[in-house]
Amino acid sequence: MSNSNPGNLFIVSAPSGGGKTSLLKALLKMDGNLVLSVSHTTRSPRPGEQDGVHYYFVSVDEFMSLAGEGAFLEQAQVFDNYYGTSQAGVESQLRAGQDVVLEIDWQGARQVRKAFPDAISIFVIPPSIAALRERLSSRGQDDEATIERRMKDARNELSHYAEYDYLVVNDRFEDALGDLACIVRSTRLRLKQNAQRHTAALQEMLA
Repeated sequence: MSNSNPGNLFIVSAPSGGGKTSLLKALLKMDGNLVLSVSHTTRSPRPGEQDGVHYYFVSVDEFMSLAGEGAFLEQAQVFDNYYGTSQAGVESQLRAGQDVVLEIDWQGARQVRKAFPDAISIFVIPPSIAALRERLSSRGQDDEATIERRMKDARNELSHYAEYDYLVVNDRFEDALGDLACIVRSTRLRLKQNAQRHTAALQEMLA
């Protein structure tokens, strides 16, 4: 990044039902300096979701066209749908000094790390596999066959936890939220970024 004070990039992943979406919604509400990158997806909007707010909802043809143009920082197929993150969008936010969160799976996380080695990656897990099944069932959105498929995919997602910098257990929501907030705050206090923010004060004290 060419900006003298670029933002931080955070990657947050979790198995379906792990609770990352609810956690990030709460984290963004309490931290005005954090923004969520809005991904493109070919899946249909769920009740209450708005285009351009939760996702950019596009057709498969539109998605493939963007992918062919190299527009995505990362892209992945999850279940029967495609997801992708706009590289230009993320870079623009970081240059503006914003801290950006990518809510993506392990496949996307691998791709992002290649382009942004300094990205901070966080993996959110449920307290147990039984708790994960209960959360998926309590949604009331899927039939038993779909839940079983999600459980299988969740185990695959969980197998990649060791690729991340931080592991957050979402047992008590408030505790997991606090852990995420601590990670964000400690990242902002790293020497390189914080010294840039306080260059004038440091120069005055060392004069």
